[in-house]
Amino acid sequence: MADAPSSVHALTSKFLGKEMYLVITRPVRSPQITDALLAAHLANQIELERRGIMFAAGPLYPRGSDKPEAGMFVLRAASFEEAEAIANEDPLHKAGARTYTLQKWRVNEGSITITVNDSDQTVKIV
Repeated sequence: MADAPSSVHALTSKFLGKEMYLVITRPVRSPQITDALLAAHLANQIELERRGIMFAAGPLYPRGSDKPEAGMFVLRAASFEEAEAIANEDPLHKAGARTYTLQKWRVNEGSITITVNDSDQTVKIV
């Protein structure tokens, strides 16, 4: 069952209004994240991307630090239950190495620019 649509203010009624799910994942036992477990997590992320479920993902860094304190991924899902089932399958979550919070995100504003150069077959996303 899909979640009920978000309440929409009249001033934003013509905005994109695409609803996705935001997963914020935090280490529980960070030193226990082995290379093998990290590889399994990344393989899972790439598979979600390949299937069109993963919109975006990556680590979150606090100001002034080069070490991430959390991670985030944005899922295309029809409901909290579907997004939760996807998040629960992440190898880091299944192993108890990370815990997460889940929120619905309504994408209203922003832009994506994609440049494809035919001459050298490069792509730039801004």
